[in-house]
Amino acid sequence: MTLGLDADDLNSCVQCGLCLPHCPTFRVTGDESMSPRGRIKLMREVQDEGAPLTAEVLRSFESCVQCRGCEPACPSGVPYGHLMEQTRETLADQKKMAPGWQRLALKPLKHPAALQAGTKALSIIQKTGLVPKRLGLPDDLPFRQEPLVASGDDVYLFTGCVMDAFQRDVHQAGQRVIEAAGFGVTPTGDLAPCCGALQAHAGLAGETRSLAEHMMRSLAPDTPILVDSAGCGAAMKDYGHLLGTDEARAFSARVFDIQEWLADNMADLPTVEPLDLRVAVQDPCHLRHVQRVHLATRVVLAPYVRELVELDDEGLCCGAGGAYSVLEPELAGQIRDRKVASIDRATPDLVASANPGCSMHLAGAGVPTIHPMELIDWALTGTR
Repeated sequence: MTLGLDADDLNSCVQCGLCLPHCPTFRVTGDESMSPRGRIKLMREVQDEGAPLTAEVLRSFESCVQCRGCEPACPSGVPYGHLMEQTRETLADQKKMAPGWQRLALKPLKHPAALQAGTKALSIIQKTGLVPKRLGLPDDLPFRQEPLVASGDDVYLFTGCVMDAFQRDVHQAGQRVIEAAGFGVTPTGDLAPCCGALQAHAGLAGETRSLAEHMMRSLAPDTPILVDSAGCGAAMKDYGHLLGTDEARAFSARVFDIQEWLADNMADLPTVEPLDLRVAVQDPCHLRHVQRVHLATRVVLAPYVRELVELDDEGLCCGAGGAYSVLEPELAGQIRDRKVASIDRATPDLVASANPGCSMHLAGAGVPTIHPMELIDWALTGTR
């Protein structure tokens, strides 16, 4: 069968193995089929040699976290993330991946009212102790949240779906920080309810394209779009590749991670006394390996905390991977254990993470996490 993969992209992998130390599933299993090199070999065998799509082959593709930690390490520039997304899209179209329950679970993400209602219901159920810990949900899901109110039109703040439902306080902190730098902010809200990142991970790229086109129609042209979720930002910066149009490429060019954008506007922020905290920076994979703007997090945090410390694992994935921690709890837990060990060695007071999935996944292991924008807002306002 064909997986719909570009032959040049597929053949750009020379099977050198330099990706292996950067692959979280290979690190915890030692299994070649759980590595980028092994998965690409299986893609070739299925597409070029007619190999059967066995349960073992499907398992290899399903188990990938899609962290893309292999890409910066690859001397040949193999576009592994796009190969895996295309593979999953083909298999999802053939109903060999993304079962019906998963597709159904993703539908509320496009409907803010339904998502907010579901969050309130979860908040009530959570108090009974019936919500499984393995889902990685925050311990205090909000029942009511203050609305986000526009203060101007200099920039958009992308609020998205799950993050707005679970962690709107991060959006509020980010908006206050941007306003403190002198810029008016328009939260996107219902204008752009979802970026399609989780759908793309599941292989439902058609839904992602539909959401991308809706967002491009809904947001005024030329206004910068700031994103405080690394996974969402990576997806939106990839719309040019996803849709293959000049319009989509122009849209992606005005998407910025909020730390990336703020790093160029630091001079406009007030000077305050730094927080007396030792903070470890945990780089979300989609900030470090995909957007490759993770250094901006250090730039924006440095003036506002006593000490920044680096983890010693060279940006290895934490195991969150969008919905991966729910779909693959055993592997996700093993990957997280390695990250937690690295954090423990750094002995921080807090861990700064710029992605909701990472922060929730780490918090599930007792790691005290906070978004970089919350830290800066804390320093500027004196209130956490």
